[in-house]
Amino acid sequence: MKPLCSLLLLFLGILNGFSQGFEVNRAKVDIYISEDGYFDVIENYDLTFTEHKHGIYRDIQTNYDLLTEEGKREKRRIKIRKIEVPGHKFESDFDFVQKLNDNLQIKIGDKNVTLIGPQHYEIKYRVYNAFLFEKNNIRFYWNVKPAGWLAKFNQLVFTVHPPKDVNLSKNDFFVYSGPLGETKQSNQFKVDYTDGVFTARSMDNFISYPGYSVTVLLNLPSGSINELKPFWPFWTDYGWTLILAILLFVFYRIWEKYGKDEKVVATTSYFPPSGIDPAMAGFLIDDRADTPDLISLIPCWGSRGIIKMEQIPKKGLFGKEDTKLTMLKTLPADSPVYEEEIFTGLFGSDDIPGSEILISSLKDSFYTTMASAKQKLKSKAQIYYDPQARKVQTRTIVGFLLGNALLFVIFLFSWGLWAALALIPVTIFLMIMSSYLVKKNSQGNRVLSDLKGFKQFIKVAEENKLKMLLQDSPNYFETTMAYAVAFGLFDQWARKFESLNVQPPSWYTSSTGAFTMGNFTNSFSSAMTTAQSTMVSSPSSSSSGGGGSSGGGFGGGGGGSW
Repeated sequence: MKPLCSLLLLFLGILNGFSQGFEVNRAKVDIYISEDGYFDVIENYDLTFTEHKHGIYRDIQTNYDLLTEEGKREKRRIKIRKIEVPGHKFESDFDFVQKLNDNLQIKIGDKNVTLIGPQHYEIKYRVYNAFLFEKNNIRFYWNVKPAGWLAKFNQLVFTVHPPKDVNLSKNDFFVYSGPLGETKQSNQFKVDYTDGVFTARSMDNFISYPGYSVTVLLNLPSGSINELKPFWPFWTDYGWTLILAILLFVFYRIWEKYGKDEKVVATTSYFPPSGIDPAMAGFLIDDRADTPDLISLIPCWGSRGIIKMEQIPKKGLFGKEDTKLTMLKTLPADSPVYEEEIFTGLFGSDDIPGSEILISSLKDSFYTTMASAKQKLKSKAQIYYDPQARKVQTRTIVGFLLGNALLFVIFLFSWGLWAALALIPVTIFLMIMSSYLVKKNSQGNRVLSDLKGFKQFIKVAEENKLKMLLQDSPNYFETTMAYAVAFGLFDQWARKFESLNVQPPSWYTSSTGAFTMGNFTNSFSSAMTTAQSTMVSSPSSSSSGGGGSSGGGFGGGGGGSW
């Protein structure tokens, strides 16, 4: 017996330690049920702080996992509104915070003021969506004193006011108390039913410790409470998915009108369109200024006798191959601005024939020139595009950014965090796809038709046709290879000429023995790959830091002091 008493005293000591320096002398809870589908709760607490405290907090569980009469699981989220704490400062979660969390917290008190001794607190709030509508009745099921209160309750009185003109009896009213899961009706309360109001008073020997709860169950007749069903349940739970679908549909219609090119039939072409250099051809074929577009200017200059290229073999065991560019003459005065940008970036602004540059020397420095040239290429290409489409593109990007920022807040308040987060990838997708909101004009479509035909010919050209073209134009390969580079088809194009006794371009030299067409293809392809990666490389950034990281009814929850 002695060990059992010691264990009991130890248990009571632990519970007392959970009380956070206060105990509830008397609690009175009044509940007013409305036939309109909600009920109002008024909680009064007379308590004593045995330590200096700022006040108390009240936690109310809002998210529940229920088991229906049919044995199905149901997710239920109740709503707490109209929170008041007369005579005290308090903080409570906003509506959208309630959607993010499983509990609502009402924090009462002043951080600049501490209290000790007897105190009185009154908390008022309204509860929605907390009735159980079953086949034969409606159940009001509420934890008057939740198990999560970190204080000892010495007395508890609560009243339940059903709607007027509802015929009930004491047999419809049940009280349960004790540890969680207790199914026997409580013998710690005296229940009275007078003038349509149920009153339950705790007995003299009543004590409810932390971890213990008091729950009331009232069976109401069917039809006595209006069930607040949403007009469209899918919208209430998943309406955000429809809004996302509408966003995507609206974007599609905008793209269909202002971004979708007219159907262009590829016209079989053996030569690139007149007046279109390889950089512009690369842009128009995919509506983007890519690095290969501008790199293709190097073989273009070579074929025009403006530069020569030389493969520099690696030196030593750990050396690397390099490529040297030598200026033979200056660019024509009418060259496009993006071409001048690249040429000046390589050889400087002095325009001195004989100037040389090693591709390796451009590492981590030429990327700014390349970025600037891409912008100038894009700007120059606008003569082939519908100006109205470009305006629509700008308006669409701004409109979706501002609109989706507003929708993020609406989603957060209306459907919660996951709905708001789902908007982010959709917004990113729309911003990426907005880059395709460009539409060529009639001139651009004519050029695109020729480019598609020429690109297709590069892919499928047969040996006999190439022989005929070489007979008419011996430099045919040399004058077209730059376009193959821009299209990303150089290797495929060059291989077609290896068996046609075509000599490698004279402006490209290498020290790798007999320089055949096959050797040229391998050497030049390697040089272009290296040049492309080198000319867009940028200095790596470094950062430093620590690198570290740091009960069965509704109304569950509890409270404590702070």
